[in-house]
Amino acid sequence: MNTLQAVIEVIGTIAFAISGIRWAAYKRFDWFGGYVVGLATAIGGGTIRDVMLGVTPFWMTDPLYMFCTAAALIVAVVFRRAVAGLANTWFMFDTLGLALFTVAGLQKTLYAGHPYWVAILMGCITGAAGGVIRDVLINEIPLIFRKEIYATACILGGVAYYVCHLCGAAPGISAAVCFAVVVTVRLAAVKLHISLPHLRESEENQEQEQK
Repeated sequence: MNTLQAVIEVIGTIAFAISGIRWAAYKRFDWFGGYVVGLATAIGGGTIRDVMLGVTPFWMTDPLYMFCTAAALIVAVVFRRAVAGLANTWFMFDTLGLALFTVAGLQKTLYAGHPYWVAILMGCITGAAGGVIRDVLINEIPLIFRKEIYATACILGGVAYYVCHLCGAAPGISAAVCFAVVVTVRLAAVKLHISLPHLRESEENQEQEQK
């Protein structure tokens, strides 16, 4: 399982790094800025998870994650014209990274001996918090707070993992189901334009603000 955990985190790191670099390029950041945004997107959620679990953040014990982000930046710079025309591809990278990191957060929390409700929360943080940090760095309202099903997909994936466990499924099967649920919910929500209801102030408060 340690090998599976490492593979999941490496693939998720590359996927999220490319997603972050793409948004940094859209905002016309320089190369260093792009690397910082890509790295923060890739390791942000996992770092918060590990700090909350009381363990050394995963990237501090292995420089591979820094190298993965550097490789993603080189690809984005060298093939910038091709990168610019692959919006759907980068969306898929972001979705895959979300699912992979959700699984990684779930499994790492469970291996640490925490209950499932904590694991589901840690899976959500691992998957979605990097995107929040990315959006703050590029001066945007975080995506998960405004229009798309993002963190909700992580939670549903975590619940699916728990249901599989209750049914006696092996951890690998539970992880595969969790991954599939997160990807399916995210793709379906974007394709069908599904989002959570927005909070709205009362008409009286809106009138007072306008005055």
